[in-house]
Amino acid sequence: MKLRTTTPSALSQALALSAALSLSSGAAQSQEGSHDWVKAAADGQAAQVIEWRRHLHQNPELGNQELKTSAFVAEHLRQMGLEVHSGVAGTGVVAVLHGAHPGPTVGLRADMDALPIKEATGLPFASQAQGQFFGKTVDVMHACGHDGHTSMLLGAAQILSAHQDQVSGTVVFIFQPAEEGPSNIDIYAKNAQSWGARRMVQEGVIEQYGIQAMFALHVLSSSRTGHITYKVGTAFNSSDSFRIRLHGTQTHGSAPWLGADPIVAAGSVISAMQTLVSRRTDVTQGMGVVSVGSIHAGTANNIIPADLEMQGTIRADNARIRKTLTEALPDLVEQTAAAQQVKAETKVVEMMPLTINSAQLTRALAPAMSKAADGNAKEVFQLLPGSEDFAYFAEKVPGMYVFLGQTAPGIDLATAPVVHSPNVMLDENTLVTGVRAHIEFVLGYAEYAKQLTPHKVKL
Repeated sequence: MKLRTTTPSALSQALALSAALSLSSGAAQSQEGSHDWVKAAADGQAAQVIEWRRHLHQNPELGNQELKTSAFVAEHLRQMGLEVHSGVAGTGVVAVLHGAHPGPTVGLRADMDALPIKEATGLPFASQAQGQFFGKTVDVMHACGHDGHTSMLLGAAQILSAHQDQVSGTVVFIFQPAEEGPSNIDIYAKNAQSWGARRMVQEGVIEQYGIQAMFALHVLSSSRTGHITYKVGTAFNSSDSFRIRLHGTQTHGSAPWLGADPIVAAGSVISAMQTLVSRRTDVTQGMGVVSVGSIHAGTANNIIPADLEMQGTIRADNARIRKTLTEALPDLVEQTAAAQQVKAETKVVEMMPLTINSAQLTRALAPAMSKAADGNAKEVFQLLPGSEDFAYFAEKVPGMYVFLGQTAPGIDLATAPVVHSPNVMLDENTLVTGVRAHIEFVLGYAEYAKQLTPHKVKL
């Protein structure tokens, strides 16, 4: 996929800024208290959302295998009277709600997949599930909060479907598979199938439903329950994966000169790859990371093997840096290995582009986030080092991806287990805020669109 940068026109920027200022000052003040029904409805169904979350937490499924999860989601959406489409991008679900009043079309996204992790929380509804991860039986856990994300979006769908008279425009609820990656696709294989958000976008979910803006949220252990944080611009790094296969000549461990050692060559390759960041990257433009996560070679302590395979990840917070790292890595690996008479095969796979929050959209929706969090919403200026395939949606239309605190009062934020930990805990009190946030995104964007529509500015 090609990277691209879109530069809004001066008129669009000026109008959007005017709209944002209007919403964040007089317009926001005039609406204060006008969404009391949102808070009341979210509080009233809190027990239901918690029940959904616990069911999903106890029954996690890996990426591209969310069959029971998607069936559960689809059934509840149908009970709400929504137009439901299953089998999107494999195991994804899309539901559509038409409001009582004309207005824009917005997309709300939640991810459904879990991780190959054995849960250690000790919760009464802890996962005991297992699944197939590339042919191996593994323990499975919702260690990244996707059970909460799915439950919160279900809660928002239920409230909005019961209050269609309050909705202007159309809401598209997107329940996405495989955000964490596929559990059954060799990403390095020739013509490997896409997955997750990229596959949804390739299947035309944006165009099919006429989505004009996309929203999503993610729980965060380093933030307090019920608090929302957001970043304007780049919110997450890009992510790319690489696989390196080194082919040497096998020999006895006592006589390395009779062969070509891929293990020693691997050490040189790993060290050399770090110079891509320290010597090849323009660090005035941002940052980059090249990390090796797995190495496999050999069978015995006294045999120098013929072959070695390593895999790793490349991250960057700047498109130019991403391009430098991904394009320069194969040649550097090949030349470094060749210096030790070892042949290298390198494959780099683009995984996720930068996740970029639309500056105009995010600033305009700041009052909506404040309403959802009872004033506990703030802008942050440091991106998270991870990556998110929500980026594919945000490349097609303006997007906003925000963070919802999940750590209860009394727990040290500095030591709270982070996502992808077997001990991570989601304080269920935060689910109400997440439900409210989704609804306020819908209501807030409709107000934002009213500011722009008279000027016929493309949303």
